[in-house]
Amino acid sequence: MRLWPFHKIPREPQTRSLADLQARFGSNKTEEARFLAGRHSRLYEALRVVKIMMEFIRGFRALHFIGPTVTVFGSARFEPGHRYCELAREIGRRLAQAGFAVMTGGGPGIMVAANQGCKEAGGFSVGCNIRLPHEQRPNPYLDRVIHFYYFFVRKVMLVKYSYAFVFFPGGFGTLDEMMEALTLIQTGKLYDFPVILIGRDYWAPYLEYLARCSAEFGTLKPSDLQRILLTDSPEEAVTAITRTVRGLGVELKPQAR
Repeated sequence: MRLWPFHKIPREPQTRSLADLQARFGSNKTEEARFLAGRHSRLYEALRVVKIMMEFIRGFRALHFIGPTVTVFGSARFEPGHRYCELAREIGRRLAQAGFAVMTGGGPGIMVAANQGCKEAGGFSVGCNIRLPHEQRPNPYLDRVIHFYYFFVRKVMLVKYSYAFVFFPGGFGTLDEMMEALTLIQTGKLYDFPVILIGRDYWAPYLEYLARCSAEFGTLKPSDLQRILLTDSPEEAVTAITRTVRGLGVELKPQAR
């Protein structure tokens, strides 16, 4: 049997050094940008695999025993006192009182508000912080913080240990996290956990767009959109989460009020 002559396939020149990448794309690119910029030597890529594996192991060890958890997502750009921050703080407080740990990305804005509300109610507050060129420091309301280098490892941790997902208004990152959760549920890779959108004025136009795509193009099933609860009420959101989680047979230990 004749093997395909792979050694005769012409190969494009490889960019191997960070200096070359910085010359091409600018000096603010990270090691992760280098990793994702095409193929490299086998040794380099093998070492990246080991580093990624170690990040997963650290995350699993840190989060394994935290108990029933709800992840709250949202923009880091809202200032303290903004109405969305106040809603996030109230939801964090109610989740802790219902017996949930509250997990966020560990940063400012919506994240610090949800963590603060959780801590004020005596709950367990967790942050999955991402290392960025413009350093995102963990907020001061965290009982446990895990630092991640790779966004995709961090996203796995934010999803893996959660029984529900609460999304406040946010940018590309929040949209990415929301669509990932919905895609995992739609494709059966994740149980049908509650997906809550807080902020009718922000999310309603987006949901209308998705409904139009469903009706006009058939790219979504109507049932896909029925998975989402849109509300401005922290009480309604936490009640829906608690009802679903208890229905799964998960034991919750509510905090004394």
